[in-house]
Amino acid sequence: MTRIATYFLLIIGLIPPAVSTAQHPDPKLHAQISTLVDAAIQDGDLPGAVVCFADRNQIWSLQTFGDRQVEPDALPMTTDTVFDLASITKPVATATSIALLSQRGKIDLNAPVSQYLPEFTGHKKETITVAQCLLHVSGLTPDNALADYQDGPDTAWRRICELNLRSDPGTKFAYSDVGFIVLGKLVEKVSGQPLDVFAKEHVFGAIGMDETTFNPPSHLKARAAPTERQSDGWLQGEVHDPRASRLGGVAGHAGLFSTVDDLVKFGQELLAASQGDSSVIEQETFDRMTAPHPVPADNPRGTRTLGWDHQSPYSSNRGTGLSDRAFGHGGFTGTVLWIDPEKDLIFIFLSSRLHPDGKGSVNHLAGEIVTLVAGGSR
Repeated sequence: MTRIATYFLLIIGLIPPAVSTAQHPDPKLHAQISTLVDAAIQDGDLPGAVVCFADRNQIWSLQTFGDRQVEPDALPMTTDTVFDLASITKPVATATSIALLSQRGKIDLNAPVSQYLPEFTGHKKETITVAQCLLHVSGLTPDNALADYQDGPDTAWRRICELNLRSDPGTKFAYSDVGFIVLGKLVEKVSGQPLDVFAKEHVFGAIGMDETTFNPPSHLKARAAPTERQSDGWLQGEVHDPRASRLGGVAGHAGLFSTVDDLVKFGQELLAASQGDSSVIEQETFDRMTAPHPVPADNPRGTRTLGWDHQSPYSSNRGTGLSDRAFGHGGFTGTVLWIDPEKDLIFIFLSSRLHPDGKGSVNHLAGEIVTLVAGGSR
């Protein structure tokens, strides 16, 4: 589709307009954000973005910038664009599912994973606790070989169970996709439902997140921002992460797709939970899952929560204006979510930085924006 044809569809209403909207706009703040994002687009760091901040009750600012895709034809960014969330899957789908199962008395966070998955043993793995996986201090490798996934999910799981540890459980921080693949398997075993089914029914469905899913159906794929080019075309609405792809698009560490509206709903539910007002997540559960924990290493590695980032080497997208109660996460594809109960703030930055050449970078940009937002008046 040509840009002219796209603009015609925008005019007649067949594509939602890519316009800046806000219930209580701050012109100075919007201008500052626009300057930062437009400069990053010009530098080739991303083709476009959706930037939003909200509180427990409403969206305060929602802006779109640039394009959803630039190849093979340019399409402008829209507020209903569907994004591959990459590692934001970890807290939103997996850790929240673990939290609900813990809330229901089905999982003891301090129990060994092997209590629920008896095959997860050997090389000291039988001592790894659920909480250690959530905090990335399990001792598991960050990523095992892609070859371990080429023969299907069952063989991939067996090979994970055969892995050696890089360090003794609880002794070092090492951000691990493998640890969250284990947690996704744990959700399946304890609940009797695959991770995608459990999360859709008990998390997304309960909150009203109708456009958040693994393996998006065709109507959501059509609105998805593409990532990188493959031999047979562009990845659009199909998970970018190679391990999640080989696991059928559903994994504890990656594979979730969503929109800005749904992530606002998720953030608002957590802010409600922080005040004891959520019908999904109890305040005690919220407090337990978002409390910061020091993570050990040879050098200080900061703090993490049970599934979320807090203040760690991965926090460059956090900026400097959030309170100590803030928690958040980033995704490899160019996505960022931070929630601050003290400031009653949800910050969402969604982009597909890998499109079209796989070379974009957005963490520093997102950090600059959230610093402005957290310090600005609303």
